[in-house]
Amino acid sequence: MSRDARYWRLKAPLALVLAMGYARSGWAGTLAQSARAVRIQPSPDSSRLVLEFAEAPAYQHFSLKGPERLVIDLEGVLPDGALTDIATRLTPQDPYIASLRVGLNRPNVTRLVIELKTAARVEVFPLKPAGDYAHRVVIDLKGDARLEPVLPAGPVATPIPAPVPEVRRLVTIAIDAGHGGEDPGARGARGTLEKTVTLSIARRVRAQIEQTDTMRAVMIREGDYFIPLHERVNKARRAHADLFVSIHADAFYKASAKGSSVFVLSEKGGSSAAARWLAKRENDADLIGGVRIDVKDIYVRKSILDMSTDAQILDSQKLASRVLEEIGGINDLHKAVVENASFAVLKAPDIPSILIETAFISNPEEERKLTDEAHQERIATAIVAGLSRYLATNPPLRRPGKTARLD
Repeated sequence: MSRDARYWRLKAPLALVLAMGYARSGWAGTLAQSARAVRIQPSPDSSRLVLEFAEAPAYQHFSLKGPERLVIDLEGVLPDGALTDIATRLTPQDPYIASLRVGLNRPNVTRLVIELKTAARVEVFPLKPAGDYAHRVVIDLKGDARLEPVLPAGPVATPIPAPVPEVRRLVTIAIDAGHGGEDPGARGARGTLEKTVTLSIARRVRAQIEQTDTMRAVMIREGDYFIPLHERVNKARRAHADLFVSIHADAFYKASAKGSSVFVLSEKGGSSAAARWLAKRENDADLIGGVRIDVKDIYVRKSILDMSTDAQILDSQKLASRVLEEIGGINDLHKAVVENASFAVLKAPDIPSILIETAFISNPEEERKLTDEAHQERIATAIVAGLSRYLATNPPLRRPGKTARLD
């Protein structure tokens, strides 16, 4: 028996095992890292566990029965730091997680065991650094594993990066920078114009999308000029957009209003007084620009009647939820749920569409943030992360024979 084999059979105290194990397995220096943070984020119908690291760790995960367990093996990670008190962060009300435990499984590998209260559908995926967050490994528990089994019975290697399913073609994202030209949009107390902020953020979103392997960006508004609302929808459809994202930074008549919101189309009006007020204000943009919506336009006049609106709204809701979760990591939320409103730009009959109120420009503190380039970059990163997460589980089908055009 080798010296190392004899060593691992010793009943040494944990501290001694860790100290000697690190040295013998080459964990010294930059090869080993501790978790920077651990966050458990339960909701009424799901549980999320986020592990944050300075460097992206390699990992693998597998499920066990009797009782239901999810096992995560993290390579090059020490069982210390934020991981040591992970169990204390768990609440009895968590819908899926019964208990958590962490330990050194073998040299160079820390094992996290999540005991489940019931069978769950599991998603484990990495997130790249965004805003104040470093590399993250995200574990989502939701639904019923019997409905859509994800994990096989044995170990499954999950390399970094990204468990995003292969998309059979580039996904086209229409990015709509709100307002423009003679329609400046809202104005902050310091004179900041909404049209300027939205175009800057939209360009950052485009730049980040173009760095991905799965998406391409189409800008609805490239510069400071006016585009009627219905033409924004038409332009996205001519480009064969798969998703439509409208970016805004609106105002409210109360300067105290703050936080980000994400909206999808409503057939019955706004989900709140603020939503109704904002929708009316945005839909009046054509009047500001000197153009009224042509009631003969097929995509606006018949958008509710001539499409499967329910399906569009359902897909939009999924997309909006992902984006809202990401934005909530870098900014206050006006409401923690997706809102509904009858925004004209959300009425494309066959394109999942969302409208993002990045912040209230009428709030002095949020106006200051909106002019900060670093904060604009964080907003863009959150939007792209939300898009990526949506597409990971909702990849579009191939559409042969179609090419994008904007003319």
